[in-house]
Amino acid sequence: MTENRRITIMGAGLVGSLLSLYLAKKGYQIDVYERRNDLRQNYVEFGRSINLALSDRGWKALEGVGIADEIRKVAIPMYGRMMHDLQGQLSYQPYGKENQAIYSVSRGGLNVTLMDLVDQNPNIQLHFNQQCLHVDLAANELEMLNTATQEHYTIKTPRLFGADGAYSMVRYALQKTERYEYSQTYLEYGYKELRIAPDPDGEWALEKNALHIWPRGSYMMIALPNLDGSFTCTLFFPYEGDVSFNSLQTETDIQDFFGKIFPDALPLMPDLVADFFENPTGSLVTIKCFPWSLQDKVVLLGDAAHAIVPFYGQGMNAGFEDCTVLNQLMDEHGDNWQTIFRTFQEVRKPNTDAMAELAIQNFIEMRDLVADPRFLLRKKIESKINAQFPEKWLPLYTMVTYTHLPYSLALETGKRQDKIMKKLMKHIKQESDYDKPEVQQLVQRLLV
Repeated sequence: MTENRRITIMGAGLVGSLLSLYLAKKGYQIDVYERRNDLRQNYVEFGRSINLALSDRGWKALEGVGIADEIRKVAIPMYGRMMHDLQGQLSYQPYGKENQAIYSVSRGGLNVTLMDLVDQNPNIQLHFNQQCLHVDLAANELEMLNTATQEHYTIKTPRLFGADGAYSMVRYALQKTERYEYSQTYLEYGYKELRIAPDPDGEWALEKNALHIWPRGSYMMIALPNLDGSFTCTLFFPYEGDVSFNSLQTETDIQDFFGKIFPDALPLMPDLVADFFENPTGSLVTIKCFPWSLQDKVVLLGDAAHAIVPFYGQGMNAGFEDCTVLNQLMDEHGDNWQTIFRTFQEVRKPNTDAMAELAIQNFIEMRDLVADPRFLLRKKIESKINAQFPEKWLPLYTMVTYTHLPYSLALETGKRQDKIMKKLMKHIKQESDYDKPEVQQLVQRLLV
């Protein structure tokens, strides 16, 4: 192998693993270094992180290396949101047109499947328990620590891909370069993973093919189905205040709170108290930075470049789309890495910034609005406009989730649609009002 065909990837998570498969297809020799131990040994599914929602951008990236069918075996389609009110009453809101779904996958389960596929590829070497201590950008050198043996060593690498997550060491090195832009912002909310158990027959205790939401104004809980009949629940909750992680300190506090606020879920959560105390409270961070690359030496992708909060289900999908875009640029520019890296960051940065904004917006929608009758009526009217004028109106959620349109275009179009809907909804009190001649004339005028 010539030196130029060698590549180092920092991070064997979802994006790093998928990226290695794309690069191996192009004939590169890849070393992937992962700080943690091999996830496949003593794998414990629960308590680690939020379940993921795989949608069209993610599927396209998986299809690009021919592994989508393998992943479909461990994914459950969710065709809409199921809202649970304070009395336990249910209301359903489909995500898109008939048969359009997002897919529930476990982060760990998907990572394990990807690692198995990586292991079968002779061009890729996986190295676990390898912590990056320092990146010397000038010398193309990495100072590493084998955490199993405590041995220090250095790696020289002609090309480094930083897929090492929100707290990336590769990005940390770039942050020390001149005129580097970097920001991290946290929501005042954390998240806690909980669990709804299967029913006595080992089946799903709630509708299997839906994403369940308990919207409660200033906080919420969601649940995604797992293959074993359980649901992974995530409680998004303020850190501090009268109703917060800080205020729920005892077993009685937790039981009373859930009995009052999530009455239909509590009987389905036999391990609630243990889960609440044992599972860590995760933070919700948005990270923006620029540039993502340095010459032809280093590039960031995935959360290392653009960590976002999880409320649009696009964090992984955006990271996977990075791999698709990089692959297209490699097809166009061959081994001209400086052009590839520069174009990659120029194309992706506006889109991932837009997605970060959309994710925060969707948190407010899921938390506050999905239980609001006016909001639900507005969604029905948007569907009617889409059905009547499919060339002129694509709902924002559809653009983000079921197309490959740039996120920045989706955000811009969504803002324009919001202005139109605010004008239109003044004339609509119920669904049938949409068919009134004066409303139809207004729709036509607003869409021109």
